[in-house]
Amino acid sequence: MRVSATLPDFPWDLLEPAKAVAAGHPDGIVDLSIGTPVDPVPAVVQQALSAAADAPGYPLTAGTPAVRSAIRRWVARACGATFDDIGVLPTIGSKELVGGLPAQLGLGDGDVVVIPPVCYPTYEVGARLAGAKVMRADSLVSLGPATDVKLIWVNSPGNPNGRVLPPAHLRKVVDWARERGAVVASDECYLTLGWEVEPTSILSPSVNGGSLDGLLAVHSLSKRSNLAGYRAGFVAGDPALVGELLAVRKHAGLIVPQPVQAAMVAALDDETSATEQRTRYAARRGVLREALEKAGFAISHSEAGLYLWASRDEDCWSTVDELARLGILVAPGAFYGPTGERHVRVALTATDERIAAAADRLASV
Repeated sequence: MRVSATLPDFPWDLLEPAKAVAAGHPDGIVDLSIGTPVDPVPAVVQQALSAAADAPGYPLTAGTPAVRSAIRRWVARACGATFDDIGVLPTIGSKELVGGLPAQLGLGDGDVVVIPPVCYPTYEVGARLAGAKVMRADSLVSLGPATDVKLIWVNSPGNPNGRVLPPAHLRKVVDWARERGAVVASDECYLTLGWEVEPTSILSPSVNGGSLDGLLAVHSLSKRSNLAGYRAGFVAGDPALVGELLAVRKHAGLIVPQPVQAAMVAALDDETSATEQRTRYAARRGVLREALEKAGFAISHSEAGLYLWASRDEDCWSTVDELARLGILVAPGAFYGPTGERHVRVALTATDERIAAAADRLASV
């Protein structure tokens, strides 16, 4: 059987017609769809990568002692994770871990993976690849007394909607999962990009009660340090779970290249460049939000992260098509779940010049 037949359509392929229309604008396309970084990789990171380029031997799946130490330092600073025994593991970006986590945890037929109603499509893909079932829910009440839930994904700040879950909500999810022996995986790739609300990590004792049991936090350097092209991420949390992932990933050859590990050390310790990048995104967010609201869009959530979740209370594809005629490409909310069908996701990841161009074009709506 073809595995691809069990998976949903790759969403970005469906956006190609709108992209072609947007690309035909006389002043060029403003691509606010995928959210790929456009700003330079910090010089200190480039230098670290270059200095480690002579790496003829096989790297360690577990990561070098230097990268493991850098991850632990960073989660202590950014997540409040001061656990001496925290498990950490570098990953090839975060998407491969998200897509492979259910299978690497041994989930399969009859097991349930809970994902948010509107969310990153790869959560569902990972469950399907493992042969597990998917349940969309944003409240524990809707799950009822379910005992077949084996993995719960939470995403705060959320992609696509920028929603931030309060610590009390996260704590209830953790308690519910522990009572049933389920794992909670928290996708925290946008944790440091809180604009109106300060996001809280699942690694914080305020959420986990001082225990990492059953918890995994997934992080990425793609947006924080513009390392999408490096494929640099990591997972941190329950040392037993991380140890199991390491054992499985050794067999699968899921190894971060050693020069990238060296670059990760530099990036994780470089708060100056991360702060500068955050400032860029804040300015772009202000320009885009004002332009969208003046053009009649309502912005939902979006209190953190790299996207504005916008709606004119119409089918998302109608919005996509109209903006494409202005040379602006955005992502339809339907990509992220059926309850997103009247929203579009607008990324902040474009140059200042392109963001300004988008604002000018929206003023004509």
